[in-house]
Amino acid sequence: MPKMKSKSSAKKRFSLTATGKVKRKHAYKSHILTKKTTKQKRNLTHTAIVDRADSANVKQLLAK
Repeated sequence: MPKMKSKSSAKKRFSLTATGKVKRKHAYKSHILTKKTTKQKRNLTHTAIVDRADSANVKQLLAK
């Protein structure tokens, strides 16, 4: 049986930590930034962890 392919869109959006958690970026940081405060934009810069309920689906997309 051939190897499982991972979804290219998921490869670009998510990455795994050493402990197996899934990292993601925050939304709302791509455009219309003039009306957002500096504090809001700064806090959106940091990465976040995908919720436990969704991490199994994301790992399936990553084929890991």
